[in-house]
Amino acid sequence: MPTRTSLSLPEDVKERLQVLDEGGDSLSDEECVKEKLRLLQEFLLADTQDQLKILEDKLKSSELSTEVYMSEVKAVLKKALGVVKEDDGVEQNGHSNGFSENGSHEGEKEGAMDTQEEGDAIKSPSAPKGRGGRRSKAESEPKKSPASTRVTRNSGKQPTILSMFSRVPKRKSDELNGETTNGVAEVKPEEDIAEDVHEEKRFKTEAEKPDTENATNGKIKPESEAKTPPPKCLDCRQYLDDSDLKFFQGDPDDALDEPEMLTDERLSLFDANADGFESYEDLPQHKITNFSVYDKRGHLCPFDSGLIEKNVELYFSCSVKPIYDDNPCMDGGVPAKKLGPINAWWITGFDGGEKALIGFTTAFADYILMDPSEEYSPIFALMQEKIYMSKIVVEFLQKNQDATYEDLLNKIETTVPPAGLNFNRFTEDTLLRHAQFAVEQVESYDEAGDSDEQPIIITPCMRDLIKLAGVTLGKSRQLYWREARRQAIRHPTKIEKDSKGPTKATTTKLVYQIFDTFFSDQIDQNNKDGGVKRHRCGVCEVCQAPDCGKCSACKDMIKFGGGGKSKQACQKRRCPNLAVKEAEDDENMDEEEVLPVLKESKKMSQAKKKKQTKNKITWVGEPIKTDGRKEYYTRVRVENEVVEVGDCVSVSPDDPSHPLYLARITALWEDGEKMFHAHWFCRGTDTVLGESSDPLELFLVDECEDIQLSFVQGKVNVLYRAPSESWFMEGGMDDDIKVIEDDGKSFFYQLLYDGDCARFESPPEVIPSEDHKYKFCASCTRKKEREAQEVPSVYEPLEGEESNSKAFYGLATLKGEQYRVGDSVYLPPEAFSFSVKHGSPVKRSHRKEDVDEDLYPEYYRKSSDYIKGSNLDAPEPFRVGRIKEIFCSRRSDGKPDRMEIKLRLYKFYRPENTHKGPKGAYHSDINQLYWSDEEVTVNMAEVLGRCQVEYAEDLVESVQDYSSRGPDRFYFLEAYNTRTKTFEDPPNHARSAVHKGKGKGKGKGKGKGKAAAQESQDQELQETTLPKLRTLDVFSGCGGLSEGFHQADISETHWAIEMWDPAAQAFRLNNPGTTVFTEDCNVLLKLVMSGEKTNSLGQKLPQKGDVEMLCGGPPCQGFSGMNRFNSRTYSKFKNSLVVSYLSYCDYYRPKFFLLENVRNFVSFKRSMVLKLTLRCLVRMGYQCTFGVLQAGQYGVAQTRRRAIILAAAPGEKLPRFPEPLHVFAPRACSLSVVVDEKKYVSNVTRGNGGIYRTITVRDTMSDLPEIRNGAAALEISYNGEPQSWFQRHIRGSQYQPILRDHICKDMSALVAARMRHIPLAPGSDWRDLPNIEVRLRDGTNTKKLRYTHSDKKNGRSGTGALRGVCSCAEGKPCDPADRQFNTLIPWCLPHTGNRHNHWAGLYGRLEWDGFFSTTVTNPEPMGKQGRVLHPEQHRVVSVRECARSQGFPDTYRFFGNVLDKHRQVGNAVPPPLSKAIGLEIKKCVHGKMKENATEPVKQEKMEVCN
Repeated sequence: MPTRTSLSLPEDVKERLQVLDEGGDSLSDEECVKEKLRLLQEFLLADTQDQLKILEDKLKSSELSTEVYMSEVKAVLKKALGVVKEDDGVEQNGHSNGFSENGSHEGEKEGAMDTQEEGDAIKSPSAPKGRGGRRSKAESEPKKSPASTRVTRNSGKQPTILSMFSRVPKRKSDELNGETTNGVAEVKPEEDIAEDVHEEKRFKTEAEKPDTENATNGKIKPESEAKTPPPKCLDCRQYLDDSDLKFFQGDPDDALDEPEMLTDERLSLFDANADGFESYEDLPQHKITNFSVYDKRGHLCPFDSGLIEKNVELYFSCSVKPIYDDNPCMDGGVPAKKLGPINAWWITGFDGGEKALIGFTTAFADYILMDPSEEYSPIFALMQEKIYMSKIVVEFLQKNQDATYEDLLNKIETTVPPAGLNFNRFTEDTLLRHAQFAVEQVESYDEAGDSDEQPIIITPCMRDLIKLAGVTLGKSRQLYWREARRQAIRHPTKIEKDSKGPTKATTTKLVYQIFDTFFSDQIDQNNKDGGVKRHRCGVCEVCQAPDCGKCSACKDMIKFGGGGKSKQACQKRRCPNLAVKEAEDDENMDEEEVLPVLKESKKMSQAKKKKQTKNKITWVGEPIKTDGRKEYYTRVRVENEVVEVGDCVSVSPDDPSHPLYLARITALWEDGEKMFHAHWFCRGTDTVLGESSDPLELFLVDECEDIQLSFVQGKVNVLYRAPSESWFMEGGMDDDIKVIEDDGKSFFYQLLYDGDCARFESPPEVIPSEDHKYKFCASCTRKKEREAQEVPSVYEPLEGEESNSKAFYGLATLKGEQYRVGDSVYLPPEAFSFSVKHGSPVKRSHRKEDVDEDLYPEYYRKSSDYIKGSNLDAPEPFRVGRIKEIFCSRRSDGKPDRMEIKLRLYKFYRPENTHKGPKGAYHSDINQLYWSDEEVTVNMAEVLGRCQVEYAEDLVESVQDYSSRGPDRFYFLEAYNTRTKTFEDPPNHARSAVHKGKGKGKGKGKGKGKAAAQESQDQELQETTLPKLRTLDVFSGCGGLSEGFHQADISETHWAIEMWDPAAQAFRLNNPGTTVFTEDCNVLLKLVMSGEKTNSLGQKLPQKGDVEMLCGGPPCQGFSGMNRFNSRTYSKFKNSLVVSYLSYCDYYRPKFFLLENVRNFVSFKRSMVLKLTLRCLVRMGYQCTFGVLQAGQYGVAQTRRRAIILAAAPGEKLPRFPEPLHVFAPRACSLSVVVDEKKYVSNVTRGNGGIYRTITVRDTMSDLPEIRNGAAALEISYNGEPQSWFQRHIRGSQYQPILRDHICKDMSALVAARMRHIPLAPGSDWRDLPNIEVRLRDGTNTKKLRYTHSDKKNGRSGTGALRGVCSCAEGKPCDPADRQFNTLIPWCLPHTGNRHNHWAGLYGRLEWDGFFSTTVTNPEPMGKQGRVLHPEQHRVVSVRECARSQGFPDTYRFFGNVLDKHRQVGNAVPPPLSKAIGLEIKKCVHGKMKENATEPVKQEKMEVCN
């Protein structure tokens, strides 16, 4: 008869039913029915299931006997199958294979039978003991092994082996949950069972949402077909419609059951111990080969995906061999069927290398796995791959604690899989697939480590992997380890500690003492007042475990009888979540977010209120001068001390908890009250040095005020400590950290401190005039000078140009700059506008409205309109104008109002301000302008600085040479007529005016305190040839820092130190004259300090006095992890390369010192790293400062914030940080630094402004020829001319037909397919991927990503589809069975997207008009910096493109393979950034030369105050 319902069965189920119907399996009647029930379970109609449920309940309550129950069930099934089948009459008999079912109601039925059978077995004392009668450890006492905690079997009396192996194995959940009563497992009360079934049904209807065909009778109203996840097997959780789901093919006829097999003489059960194999808690051990693992339904399934831990019964069939047999072939093995269920699986480390030994434990034996069966081998290969992968991860991180996620990927992609694994390469997908397991191995490795070792779980690499893959930390990791038998992966045969790595830091005595003393003084302090100590997240399994009582930390606890001193948490309970979170917090410290409330910069000021306790104060001598009501004196007696002008005193603070203030008295007078003028000193604790400072060292500050003498506490000695004559040669000899003895009244100072920019500088010379000595205050003098400079003034009135309303002048000054008629000036963009109005780039939303949500299921995550790397917010560069008139308006009395100085200007147009728009700018030089006759009047106070604008035809040199002589130089060739929108020859007055201002062009020196006399510095800088500084570049990499300094023409790198060979080779290629040491900097310093002249290779070592500039970027990964120092991280820091680098500085005492590092260098360890670095430099006698610079503001199309510490020797000028040259996206320009709740800014005065437009990706690389994924040709032709100013500039003036290193990484087939499907629109990333199946280039197909769970946060899609890919989306713990692989949309991104800003930017394309994210050492679409796809081509960026984003000239060479080259580029300092810093150093050298030429100033020691 034809089918009457829509119920349909898969082919494999139909076939199996047919076999059963034909009696093909020689099963008993009972088994056959059970097997059918199992097969049909998920396809039966609701009312059929209800009937079966009633029958089951009756069986449970003993209303039906087993026989009656069986016949009833047969009738129901017959009826159900009658509905399905066309041939109604097939007899439903046959035999079953004894598979058992899962799922609640089936399980209950089974439980009931079990109980009955087991009860029978126990009741009959005559039941046969079974062969060997060996009592299973599992029943007698719980096993000690951690695994066995899940598998203790509850029963009072000891049943026989055969009863244990009754036809229907007992469900583990029953064993675990059922209490035993008189040896019979208790049967659940009926209500509970009913409830369970109800739950189960609800689960089925809601969660599983069966397809329409499985649901009829209107009981379940499914949503439209596409919206329901496909059915999963309730046991092994595999999709039933998955083409990869395989059935176990059945056992050979001679296969034995476990009890029979165990007693087979071929396994020589009782002789095992004689072979030297110790029994593991009495369980025999065997090896198995040709094995398959399957669930009760016969589905082949993995055993490592959490099923065993969830009490799902897994069985295995195999050939069993004795433990001593190493041959994996089946010869000599005993065929065995349906062993199990498996209670635990475990790993015992690597047997001499590549392969781990994996084993199963059943209730009766341990089995060590050899080779899988052919059908099971793909599943088992994944398991081996996962174990091997975790070995790579642990070994790699052990040797490279500072590695990034990209470095690990690189390691994995370049590792050749061992012969046994059938994979030709490991990919990122492999790593993410096995991330959970790998991280668990890392945790277990950390646990086995010493308490003072830094755990590798908190390395940057692991933190990124944990976030990306959504790993759950703190799961019980013992699952896979047998304590008794593992040689933990911690020290397996193949993992050795890597000896190659930086050695112990070589330090000078001074540096060592600073770090050591600080450590002992401070760390204890920090630990005492460390605030709330959170050691636990409280939710992971580690936190919830009890203290072990065995580790050293527990033994010290009072509760275990210890002294309780160490206060360490149990070593078994170190919370991984918290460690990772702390490390994260420290790395992501962004002071803008962290510290919204800032303390006001603490002025030294004193409230001037009357003191309660009056001191005895009397004048000594007569007043020396009377000024109005003030009578000035030179001396006064306070209590019993005589104090005179120039002495230093301590002053009581208002707040008694604050230390005494210290000041120099610069004047004494009486004016109704006895007063003095205090020029304050500030203590080290009030500077950026904070608690790291020397308690006796003071700093001069420009702060002073008038105070009543009654506040004076007493006299103190403050000595000026001048640098010694032979300071440069004293490096490394200073071995006492103390400068003076502490007698409570003595202090010293050596530097002036500027609190806003944290600059420590040599105090300037000031000599008071004779008649003002009694009231001379250097602070007041400097303040007045600064204030005068802030106010614009006019000079040289022009007589002939009088008018009634205006007075005209020939010269104006502002901030030390002179401005004449005909000069050109910068103004802010809002100072004037242009007549050509552009449709400015409207911020239109890049989100498409009509997206097919089923095809693009992740598109909904793109809710924000902000595109990473977009220039839409970038400000316009400064306006440029030429001064036509300088004038003041006349007041009503005819006198000029000099408070309001105005300028009349001619406007210059930039190419983008004309009708050509941005396109015009792209092809033009960035310093090209157009003359216009449009005029505008502006306030003088708005002027931002001066520049030079020349008519190109009037230049005596080429435009290129003129432009290359420094910034602030512009030229024009044409005038722009806005009415006709045409370009014309400039009028005569435009040209002639040039000569008036010719040669007046000046650099950016508009800093405070610059005298107006400093004219045409730029010109002079060019004309004087400055000697180049002999430079040592430490941690030089491929040479970005040195390259910039060479371009600035300030240094010559004589020596470079770089430990990593490919980078050292690259440095040699580009600097053939440099001695490059490829060795550890600590070793070299040791050699030099011990008097050696050459190293082991015979290279000449720089000696004391040779090095004039020291530059470098010491790596600081070892201690960048945690937020606060503790004894372990501090000892890492004491041994770090930062400390070695400071020792280089102390030994060589160069004139200039530069330390470059990541932005967070200034925040590491609550800024402690920064403070100690500055503290060292100050103690050595250096002037120093720090700042954060954005490379994008100096001419690269990349955001890259870097911390820079600059220092200058005594007698040199301390460089300022360079003013920005290019405007850049404001989001990337927050460059202030918060230390101890005070905000510091660099000395930059023009903020985010810039004199040039921003450089874009198009400027950077639009001229490079197209290449494909994996392009490897090292030299190709350019195939075209440069298009933009940047391209002309970067290709260089020498004609180079050959383009080098335009090569890119070869991404795996899956990654290549993903890149192909990322759209070309700006802002595209992984969220734009379609959910489709595609054929990969390796011939395999991807799968569609399945959405199987509702998502609490994001709800459902517009079409009603689910959005969750893991049970965690519903708020439950992650389920390993939910993981999916080989999908176009990477499963891990929607898995963890909700908590990581939707992973915006991964697989992101660059935007032509935007900029690069920070160029990394390995461009990976799912790396920390995932925006690495070419704007139009389906590949990641090439080495040359990255090099250009860093500003390396095209002629610059790199060395090694493609990954080596990427690493060299990514680690480098962008040369344009170091060039800008080099030009500032050059100004200082030049300034000093000029000073020395005019007058030989010798630094006089200020008198020592007694």
